[in-house]
Amino acid sequence: MPKTLFLSKVLPSWSDFSDEQLLELPLQDVHIPLAKTGVHYFIDKLQHELGQKGIAYFRPRCFFSDEWFVADGTTSIAIPFYLAHKRLAALQKYFLYEIEGGTPGWFMQLLRHECGHAIDNAYGLRRKKKRQTLFGKSSTPYDDYYIPKPYSKKHVIHLDTWYAQSHPDEDFAETFAVWLNPKSAWKKRYKDWKVAYQKLQYVDEIMQKIGSTKPKNTSRSLYQPQSKIKKTLRQHYKEKQAYYGVSFPKIYDVHLLKIFTNHPKHCKTMKASTFIKKIRKEVRRAVAPWTGTYQYNIHQLIEEIIEQSALLDLHLRFDYEESKNQFISMLTLVTLEYIHSGNHRKAR
Repeated sequence: MPKTLFLSKVLPSWSDFSDEQLLELPLQDVHIPLAKTGVHYFIDKLQHELGQKGIAYFRPRCFFSDEWFVADGTTSIAIPFYLAHKRLAALQKYFLYEIEGGTPGWFMQLLRHECGHAIDNAYGLRRKKKRQTLFGKSSTPYDDYYIPKPYSKKHVIHLDTWYAQSHPDEDFAETFAVWLNPKSAWKKRYKDWKVAYQKLQYVDEIMQKIGSTKPKNTSRSLYQPQSKIKKTLRQHYKEKQAYYGVSFPKIYDVHLLKIFTNHPKHCKTMKASTFIKKIRKEVRRAVAPWTGTYQYNIHQLIEEIIEQSALLDLHLRFDYEESKNQFISMLTLVTLEYIHSGNHRKAR
């Protein structure tokens, strides 16, 4: 498997544009045919995995759009445009601090997950009684927020943020993704997870039944392809930042005063606000995997803490490394408290 997604040798005219120039372009003007990008290798890998699992007649169509999704009733997988070229990926990282699906492993995780939605639509699996009994009904309303239960054994663990717990359809897609992954060893890993194992067994059984049959839904229509999206990159990122820009509650003052101090005897040590600015990138990257939270959200929390630290005139209480370790622990705790309060925002 290639070590990077960005294998394309295409040199579009806009690849040397400044950020400001690039942001003024509509998404349709930065479109690159999927077959000319590095992601085609991984799509071929997905097709191979489906064949290895005995699914003979279903092969989802993939296309570039503005984010990861499978539209209701369709069997095509939308892949975010920024994975087409390293220049676009750099812009994505600048605005949202991470490139969702930007590594081969992460890309395959998301691709298998979306394939679960696509095959669900292709064969109308959500209407099957046993599927509804095990996973719940697709008609269950989607909420912007959900409260994950990290220790639950009723759902598989695949994507971050315990995503299988967010909705019955996401539960099915996550279970399918684990089943499809040739390296998941699901029979061994989940054998003691009674409910999750039952779901995996059901997916195994239903895929054996439909594997040699043709899909009921053969539509390969595309919903919102990048080649037709007229909004500019600037508009796109403004919308994304607004959506993920949730406000964290100000519950961290008590934590800050355990790590930093405003006692006069420490007034000559480094200011806490200066210290946090120095370590914020490292901290953001450290906290995100542990909490399953978008780096953009964590960045916002850090910015609020910097402002609050300045207002309280806080200084280092401990040495540099000790302060950093304690700050990472504190930020992880505060972020998890926020998630478990029911304010964890789902991707869209």
